[in-house]
Amino acid sequence: MTTIIFLALAGAVIAAIVGTAWYMPNTPMGKIHMKYLGFDKLSKEEQDKIIAEAKPNMWKSYVLQMLLSLFTSFAVVFVLVMSVRNGVPFSIAILFPISSWLCFVVPTVGSAILWGNCERSLAWKKFFSDSLSILVTILLTAFLTSFFV
Repeated sequence: MTTIIFLALAGAVIAAIVGTAWYMPNTPMGKIHMKYLGFDKLSKEEQDKIIAEAKPNMWKSYVLQMLLSLFTSFAVVFVLVMSVRNGVPFSIAILFPISSWLCFVVPTVGSAILWGNCERSLAWKKFFSDSLSILVTILLTAFLTSFFV
């Protein structure tokens, strides 16, 4: 169980790294995200003001996001480790987290965008960006786990 906990913590760190790199303002996905937030319609001064106001509480958002990421990485690691320990080849076990992503994450992200405040011209880009970010995190966590099972 200790291995699962440490791998889940490592998965949460992987999620933080992927999320930070994925949504950086100078990446294509970061540009989509900034448009989604409406930053493209603000002046540089307005953007700076919003960022300055958000900075003091940003650590709370990161802590909460790490906790949410820990739930995801724990599920991925637990399913993979327990499957392999029970005789399922890793190449098959990896399909469990991927199918969970496809059956739960993709519809949830899609629903949030469909019923949210997303511009229609941006909806598909935001959908694929957010969905693929989570898939990359799951796959990297699974890749790390493969070295320990």
